Amino acid sequence: MAATSDILIKPRRGWQPVDLAEVIRYRELFFFLAWRDVKIRYRQTFLGGLWALLQPLLAMLIFSFVFHRMVGVASGGPPYPLFVFAGLAPWTFFSNAVIQSSNSLLASERLVSKIYFPRVFIPVASAAALLPDLVVSLAVVLILLPYYHWHLTYHFVMLPFFVLGIFLAASGLGLTLSACNVMFRDVKYAVPFFVQMGLFVTPVVYPLHYIPLRYRGLIGLNPMAGMVLGFQNALLGIPSPLKAELISFLISIFLFVSGLFIFRRIERLFADII
Repeated sequence: MAATSDILIKPRRGWQPVDLAEVIRYRELFFFLAWRDVKIRYRQTFLGGLWALLQPLLAMLIFSFVFHRMVGVASGGPPYPLFVFAGLAPWTFFSNAVIQSSNSLLASERLVSKIYFPRVFIPVASAAALLPDLVVSLAVVLILLPYYHWHLTYHFVMLPFFVLGIFLAASGLGLTLSACNVMFRDVKYAVPFFVQMGLFVTPVVYPLHYIPLRYRGLIGLNPMAGMVLGFQNALLGIPSPLKAELISFLISIFLFVSGLFIFRRIERLFADII
């Protein structure tokens, strides 16, 4: 007979860290939630998983026409469409992850109110479920490289570091926003707008040298700025300021850790007001 154990649920006060032992005990549930979100996302869609490819690809074509052909923005190195796609791949993951994870608790209302489990799994799993889409986008970049006669460099080995940074930033914001969304439903209207505006303050469709020198010192404060620059450096070999990458990565860690604490602080109210 398998051994059983009792779980004692007690009210908490103040700022509480995540119970790592509990997270490990429920780890299989995390993977189940992530896989559930993967299957639900493209269910009953005509194109299915092709949307993971079409979103950044269509955006690349539009931005290439508007900013490159019409406005005259140049990458300063690789072909502009390749430059834009290398930036859109991480940005598309980040924007979709923040939007979906911020609404994840409300989408799982019945699960949250009826069953006990580490609820931090829900927004983090929503972000993790989009990682396959990011992998597809990266595969497209590798296909586009020989098409545009561009080559990978040794900087490619740093790509997992930037993937981790983007995931931490998206998950951290998702934890905070999903908890706030339970209390204030305005969040679901505000998040898509600010994420959309964030594209234009992140060097996705324009290279770093278009930013005036007096503002470049602030670029690392945008967690996605350093991560996008790092992606473009890892995939295309475009020089990127190490300081901006490190600052953005540290801010990503801060967003994730603070998101965990804020989520745990508000979590005790979920079942009553969700």
